[in-house]
Amino acid sequence: MKILIAADMEGITGVVSWDQVNPNHPEYSRFRKLMTADVNAAIRGAFAEGATSVAVTDGHNNGRNILIEELDSRATLNSGSPSRLSMVHGVDENVDGVMYVGYHGRMGATNAILDHTWSDERLSGLWINDRAFGESGLNGAVCGHFDAPIIMASGDQTLCAEVRDFFGAEIETAQVKKAASRMSAECLPPAVTSKLIEEAAMRAMKKLKDKQAPKPFKVSAPITMTIEFGQSDMADKAALMPHAKRTTDRRVEYVADDMVTIYLAFRAMLSLAR
Repeated sequence: MKILIAADMEGITGVVSWDQVNPNHPEYSRFRKLMTADVNAAIRGAFAEGATSVAVTDGHNNGRNILIEELDSRATLNSGSPSRLSMVHGVDENVDGVMYVGYHGRMGATNAILDHTWSDERLSGLWINDRAFGESGLNGAVCGHFDAPIIMASGDQTLCAEVRDFFGAEIETAQVKKAASRMSAECLPPAVTSKLIEEAAMRAMKKLKDKQAPKPFKVSAPITMTIEFGQSDMADKAALMPHAKRTTDRRVEYVADDMVTIYLAFRAMLSLAR
């Protein structure tokens, strides 16, 4: 079985501040190591329960965070940016299941460490077919387009609830911290979270083998995406995207028949809104 591990950083063990995930801050180097350790735990769990190959996609910032010299040698690493499918690059290569490591709650979620959806500054809300989406749902819908289910996720308690809401109670989760606010949490130490992540990955793999894992997450077409930008000039710029439509206040709408087109349009509009 071929597994993709999609890794982000805000939901990693111990992270509670933007400083810790910012490459320009001295604390970042510590948390790169913790990110790599969390990913390695998921890799161990996947291989322990029958994965035949594991690819890891580094989905934070510029995609150059995971320390390849410390990565489990059985895995491969998708690194750098941009890539066509970004945070889930590689999911179009006949993947049997996807694991999220270090994910976070959507923009505006209550008690969610560093909650945001793609951009903390440019985007204040994302809706697809009138449902509020975060990165977990958005990436999960792209994975679903390629018939790959989200089978496991690690992060805080709000992220764990969010993925259960989107992908079903069958998804396995590893709660590595309990958020008390956007930048405060009760954090478990790495020795504990490593075991939690590995065991969650093992349970997820067993369910996948037994056909008890979540089904691929599908979004019905036509798909209407609405992005609310942080400032009106950002909406002005995003509305320059062909076929995009400025609607109410800072909101811009885009309609397509498949999730890959929506995903590419989403990223293009955010790029225009800089």
